[in-house]
Amino acid sequence: MTALPDDAPEGLLTIDELSVAVGMTVRNTRYYASLGLIPPPIRRGRVAYYDDVHRARLELVRALQQHGFTLQAIEGFVRTIPEGATVEQLALQRAMLTSWTPQAPEELTRRQLEEKADDLRLLVVLGSVERKGKSYVALPHLDVGLGLLDLDVPEESLDAAGEAIRRHMAALVEELTDILRSSVLQPYREHGEDPEEAERLRQTLPQLRRLTLQAVVSGFQQAANAVITRSLAR
Repeated sequence: MTALPDDAPEGLLTIDELSVAVGMTVRNTRYYASLGLIPPPIRRGRVAYYDDVHRARLELVRALQQHGFTLQAIEGFVRTIPEGATVEQLALQRAMLTSWTPQAPEELTRRQLEEKADDLRLLVVLGSVERKGKSYVALPHLDVGLGLLDLDVPEESLDAAGEAIRRHMAALVEELTDILRSSVLQPYREHGEDPEEAERLRQTLPQLRRLTLQAVVSGFQQAANAVITRSLAR
């Protein structure tokens, strides 16, 4: 552990302050520290302090948790990050992992979910909820699934539509991710991962995410209009 002189620099946090800054409980922060998910603290006498790097690593852990990763998977991912990773590099990693949905999944009991809908099986098929042991995880687009259940549409049609959407969206995401890696991230890494460039990318990613979602919706609308035009022409 690194020892600090008596006049410790500003910007250091106690574990209580670090937990508040990241939005975690002190208990969870201590537990993650015991797993090695953040580096050992900086010691000043008997007091442990944490700096911006500790905070950036803990925020990265939280981002992974929000994506539903297990602690075992998070430990494996954190081990791949260089010990000397800067705050900017860690922030860029977190920006890459930020959920595309503003609302986090909500865990519900079967009874809570049955208050919203009768056909839980179809909600699972539509991808609106996921089974998790004896409970269910309501995904952010649960309202879409509930809306579909209210329509007078055959169940097999909903199944087929849900499967088509998942299949094509998965392929689209894979292709867009490959483009991001090869055209944006790879050049950044080849130029030495400059801190200023890392910060620029971190600020760019949320805008890119928003514009991508808008482009997907717009592209679907244009494709649908093209199908209608061809149908009328026939």
